[in-house]
Amino acid sequence: MSPTFRGGHNIAMKLPKAQFDRTVAFYRDVLGMEVTDASDQAVTEGVAQSASVPFGPVTLWFDRVDNYSHAELWLELFTDDVDQATAHLAAHGVATRDELEPLPSGMNAHWISDPVGIPHIVRSPEAFAW
Repeated sequence: MSPTFRGGHNIAMKLPKAQFDRTVAFYRDVLGMEVTDASDQAVTEGVAQSASVPFGPVTLWFDRVDNYSHAELWLELFTDDVDQATAHLAAHGVATRDELEPLPSGMNAHWISDPVGIPHIVRSPEAFAW
């Protein structure tokens, strides 16, 4: 039996330092969305600053990553069984990419990339709440 996959609740926009403030201002000041500064929360290693905005049924995160030269979009996938999903993906030539960003301690999840290089976190919905 194959594992199930579905879109998660989070999308992360990884932004270079030079684009972070302008991007947050665009969503807050131009689009009028309610931006929450999350910089005082535990930010993942490598993320210098973070903010979020409700974006329909998901949360769009703005993560300032100082060593990036261009913006990237990162997606979240939920699965019913992380280990089975990892084996299923490997059988289809999709390797884990856990070197992309450290995961919170104790989180049962893996990073993968789709064929065009978009990172996805594969995790169970109850594994961790951002």
